[in-house]
This record gives sequence, C-alpha cells and structure tokens, in this order.
Amino acid sequence: MKKFLLICFVLMLSGNFYAQETTTTTKSKTETKAKKAKSDADKAAADAKKESAKAKKTADAKSDADKAAAAAKKESAKAKKDATKAKSDSEKATADAKKAKSDAAKAKSDATKAKVEGIKSDTKAKTTATKKTGTKTVKETTEKAPKVADKVTGEYNGKKVYTGPKGGKYYINSNGNKTYIQD
Repeated sequence: MKKFLLICFVLMLSGNFYAQETTTTTKSKTETKAKKAKSDADKAAADAKKESAKAKKTADAKSDADKAAAAAKKESAKAKKDATKAKSDSEKATADAKKAKSDAAKAKSDATKAKVEGIKSDTKAKTTATKKTGTKTVKETTEKAPKVADKVTGEYNGKKVYTGPKGGKYYINSNGNKTYIQD
C-alpha cells in the first residue's frame, strides 16, 4: 500500500516537469492577481473609513473619557501605595541585612578569640607535657586523634588504652593527641 501511494505521488510530481504553461494562462493569472489586489485595497479602505468613524464616535463620547480618567487616577493612587509599601519593605530588608552582617562579623571575631585562646592553652599544655615526659621512653606523635572510634582494651597511667584497626595501642594525652604505647 505504501509503495502504491509513493508511486502515485512521484507520477503526480513528474507531471509538473513536462507541462508547458501557455501565455494566456499567465495573463489570466496576472489579471486575477490584479483584481484581487484591487478588491483587497478597496476592502482595506472601507475598513479604514469604518474605523475612522468609530474613533470619532469614541472621541466624542465625553462620559467614556471621564470614566477612563477616573480609572486612571485610581490606578495611579494604587501604584503609589504599592511603591511606598515596596520602598518600606526594601528598607526593612536592608536593615535586616546590615544586622545579619554585623552578627556575622561578631561571630567571626568571637571565633578568632576562641581560636587564639585555644592556641595559647595548647601551647601551654605542650610545654608542660614536654617537661613531664623528658625522661620517658614513650613515643608521642603530633597527629590529631582520628574521628574513628577504636576499641577500649585497658588502662595505662590512669588513661584509657585504645587498640587501633592495625593492632597499635595508644591513649589520648592531655593535648588530645594519640600517644602510642610500646610493648
């Protein structure tokens, strides 16, 4: 069925290639186009006259103009009211943003103070620990204890002894660091 339709379509198109158009047909087409263009122009002129008359009637109707002016005044008042409200909302948002910015600056300064205090106490604790462990054979590392919870397997000098995943035993010193125990 598809092949049949395709063949019919091809034959229909091929007929256009071989057909010759006569000059009378061309003239009649040109004349038809000219008549149509003239009738379209006449129709457009008539439509323009109707629109012109309609516009004059609308312009002469003063009550319609007064109604439109009153509606425009109402819309203008509403727009002014909305603009005032938007301006106050904008000012409030700006004030809130300034407050949030000052709060963030205060929090940042508090964090910096806390960090400085932590460094001071950490340094003090390290110097104390160095003095105490001067003669011990215990190996200390400067690494921080990982967040992974290891198993508690005993006690060493009053501290809990943990066993890591590879079997190493350590305790957490006063600085919060791991101190490995040699067997």
